Formats: sequence, C-alpha cells, structure tokens
Amino acid sequence: MSLFRKVVVAGAGAGLAVGALRWLQASPRAKDLERTNFRGRTVTLAGGPAYAVSAAVSSAIGAPDTSSAVAALSVGLSAGAVGLYDDIVGNDPGQRVKGFAGHLGALREGKVTSGLIKVAGIGAAGLLASSLITKGGRGGLRTAASVLVGAGVIAGSANLANLLDLRPGRAIKAGLIVGTPLVVGEHGGMAAGPLGAAAGLVRFDLGEEIMLGDSGANALGALLGTAYVARTGLLGRLVALAGLGALTAASERVSFTKVIEATPGLRELDALGRRSA
Repeated sequence: MSLFRKVVVAGAGAGLAVGALRWLQASPRAKDLERTNFRGRTVTLAGGPAYAVSAAVSSAIGAPDTSSAVAALSVGLSAGAVGLYDDIVGNDPGQRVKGFAGHLGALREGKVTSGLIKVAGIGAAGLLASSLITKGGRGGLRTAASVLVGAGVIAGSANLANLLDLRPGRAIKAGLIVGTPLVVGEHGGMAAGPLGAAAGLVRFDLGEEIMLGDSGANALGALLGTAYVARTGLLGRLVALAGLGALTAASERVSFTKVIEATPGLRELDALGRRSA
C-alpha cells in the first residue's frame, strides 16, 4: 500500500472516530456512559466504543488481504465489545477485582467476573486473528507455535494499553509512539487506521471530555498487536511477548503512574496537552 493510501486510511479512521463519538453523545443512552475521572470531572465512556468501531473498520480497510482484514475487524470489535461490557458491569462493587490472579481467585470461589469474561473474549479473538494472519512455514509445529505466541502478543498488547489508560491521553500517546513504525511496509495500513482514529480522539481525551475505558484501550492495544503480528514471524513474536510479559509483571509490583511522574522526560510527555489541575 502506498503512503498516500495509508494517509487516506488514517484520515478515514479519524473521521469515523469523531463521527461515531458525536453520534453516541447525542444518543438517548448517553447518560449511562458518564463516569467520574481521577480528578472528579464528568467524562463519557463513549470514546471507547467510538474508537473500537472506527479503528477496527479502518484497519480492515487498510489490510493487504481478506484474511488480514477479517483478523483486524474481529479483534478490534471483540476487544471493544468485551471491554465495554467490563466498563459497564465491572462498575458494580462486587466485580471490582484487580489483576489476573484476582479474577482467577474469584473464579475459584464460583464467581465469573466481567474482567475474566473480557480476558477470555480478547484471548479467543486474538487466537482467531493470529491464525488468520499466520502463514504456514517450516512444519505444523512451528506454525502452531507462531499462532499461539501471536495470540499472546495481541492479548498482551490489549492488556498493556489498558494498564496505561489511567490518565487523559496516556494510552493514546503510547499507542501513537509505538504504532507509528508499524505503518511502514505491506501491512502498514492495518496500523494506519487505528492510529488515525487515535489521533482523531486525542484532543477529546486530553481535554477530559472522554475516556477510552477498557473498550477503547483494549481495542487500541489489540489492533496494534495484530498489526505487529501480521509483519513478524515466530522470533519477532517471542521477543514482543517477552517484553509484554515483563511489563505486565512489573505492573503488579510498581505503579506506572508513579514511575512516569518520577522520570524527567516521561513526566513532561505524559502531561503534554493535558488540562491543568
């Protein structure tokens, strides 16, 4: 795909995202999506589904073949849907469980949390997407390993983006930084759409009008993870999975927010464009 076509796909993602956000904000159920952010300001979760739909559709438009398009569409919409379910149902006090270990602990007690449903949904969508975009190589075992590791990269990327979505604009900025190199090459259109949609919504996120929530953040990470998996083999996927695993494990012990606020450069980048307190 030419650079011009990638720019067009990114523009389509941005336009679809803003249009979807305005439509959701004008809907009769808009009040149901209102939440209070970390500073006590009222924001809307409408940014999440608006992002998920627009990013998934534009990523599919930018895909180089039908299999890749189906992969992008399925993983983006699935991550957005189960994320939105967790955003709404997970607001119940009985559903507030932290970390994967917490969800497994609740399951052992006979409780299926909305977070666990989200994990299962994204995992299944990631497995489907990885199988669709993985080309057969030197034997069935290597291909199966590539599919499984690719699914782990997609699910891990979705989770990491969600872990970063604790301050206005943080997840989108991280997505734009990490995702921009993915625009290069044959599968670059798969990343151009999600990045365009993110760029279209970043001003609303930084202005504390919206929050991505699990719906938008999971879709952002999952789609960029899919774009990465589409361009790499087993080795590249293993490297990414190791990095994602290390960051996820670190998040269980340290606060990303505290690390960012204590690190010059990261602190200023994180605050860039955000409303003052």
